Parts: sequence; structure tokens; C-alpha cells
Amino acid sequence: MLSLGPATKVHLLAGATDMRLGFEGLLALASGLLREDPLSGHLFVFCNKHRTRLKALYWDGSGLWVCAKRLEKGRFHWPQPPAQGASRKVVLTQAELTLLLAGIDLEGTQRRAWHRVG
Repeated sequence: MLSLGPATKVHLLAGATDMRLGFEGLLALASGLLREDPLSGHLFVFCNKHRTRLKALYWDGSGLWVCAKRLEKGRFHWPQPPAQGASRKVVLTQAELTLLLAGIDLEGTQRRAWHRVG
């Protein structure tokens, strides 16, 4: 069972990701584009171009999980990539991830805008 602790960070890659990628490809994105250690115990989340599919990568201490979700209706409100040269990394709280998965557009919330890490 996938269990996230309170210290687990959620890292998103803004924009589209090729959903044909598996363990190795997602590991490369987490370490290359997001500049994070994929074996850190944090959650890494990726979305396709049509914003109808997600994949999450997670290290639980003994192995890697790759989880997928496909929407039957609607689209995820996924952050778009920034201007060229800027980081595509977006850091969310677990509560914000829950809202995102429920279909809530976080860019329109009053709490804060998408938090991009340089």
C-alpha cells in the first residue's frame, strides 16, 4: 500500500509528459528536469498532453511504485510550463495534490498561486 508521511513533498512536472515512460524514464525526469533524488521518498507526478492521464513515481524504501490514473470524463487542471529556460518544477502540499486530483483548479485559489521552484 502506498502511504505518504507528513514530510513527503509532492513534485510536479509542469506541462506534458510522454505517458509511455515507465520506471526508468520517469526516474530520468525526476532527477534531470526536476533536479530531485527520485529515491528520496518524495512523490513525483506527471501528466499527459491532453491532461487526462497521470503517472506518479514513489520510492517506499524497498522499491519504486509507478501509479497511473486515467480520467473517463474531464481534464486535470495541470500547470503549464513557464517561459523558456525556467524550471518546470512545481511543489505542492499533499492537500493541494488531493484538490488537484479532485478536479480543483489551484491557479484560481486564493491561498496562493502555483509555487515554482527555480
